[in-house]
Amino acid sequence: MPLLEVSNLITEFDTDEGRVRAVDQISFSANTGETLGIVGESGCGKSVTALSIMRLLPQPMGKIAGGSVLFQGVDLTTLPLSKMEKVRGNEIGMVFQEPMTALNPVHTIGKQIAEVLLLHNDYSTQRALKESVDILDRVGIPSPDIRMGEYPHQLSGGMRQRVVIAIALACKPKLLIADEPTTALDVTIQAQILELIKDLQAEMGMSVILITHDLGVIAETCEQVVVMYAGKIVEKGSVFDVFDNPSHPYTRGLLASIPTLETPPKSKLSVIDGMVPGLMDLPPGCRFENRCPYARHACGQSVPPIQVIEAQHEVSCFRWRDI
Repeated sequence: MPLLEVSNLITEFDTDEGRVRAVDQISFSANTGETLGIVGESGCGKSVTALSIMRLLPQPMGKIAGGSVLFQGVDLTTLPLSKMEKVRGNEIGMVFQEPMTALNPVHTIGKQIAEVLLLHNDYSTQRALKESVDILDRVGIPSPDIRMGEYPHQLSGGMRQRVVIAIALACKPKLLIADEPTTALDVTIQAQILELIKDLQAEMGMSVILITHDLGVIAETCEQVVVMYAGKIVEKGSVFDVFDNPSHPYTRGLLASIPTLETPPKSKLSVIDGMVPGLMDLPPGCRFENRCPYARHACGQSVPPIQVIEAQHEVSCFRWRDI
């Protein structure tokens, strides 16, 4: 049994213009000790998927309208809130997208880490603070005893990201959801953060769901990949299958837009023409139809079914054989 199994998940939001479906019947699973990557353009539903798993959707606008999220065989979508609070931070940790807004600016770093330990463990305050120093040391923050008394604004972006990771991993969760953990960091710090997550994963034996728009990060860190577009999964499979044999035009477009060492200097990068359709104006058929160079009339009339290419490689496209 997979550690996490998401089946036909539907997430909707009530807006002034009406109800919109941000995540539309998506299914995937994450195995113990494995890294699953979720990739796609901004606005495709990656972060909403993570917030749905954690049941942290903004209220009262957001709600899970259908499907299930099985974690160790328990459906988190129907779990009482009191029990869900014991899962968050303890069984499932989450690294939020922007560390400056994820951290409380009026509390010290030490207090914010100790809070997680006190909430989920029968610790004294002294023991929680001592363990907080050890956790900061494990995530590579220098002089952790001094940093305990500092506030988020006194730290650099990379150090704040390490603090957020420390909070997420304080209770040694079985699953870590990392939402764009390297956004707005320079390349060197990005590599350090990804290496840190990889090392801690190996040490603790946890699973990781890595949400990003960077296919290079996916290729280097993940075993499985899910490609999302406009709230739907268009392709999923092992990293080797998807990168060696991209079968959806959107996946091909994303890969083609990455410059390589063989790319001639000053040459134009490949782009995917067109715009992502708005959630209030989604087409009845394939959502990529208006941007797809292989689209035919049938593509805009009905939703393409999930088709199995190989053992664990699936695609949602009518024309994948012709690409």
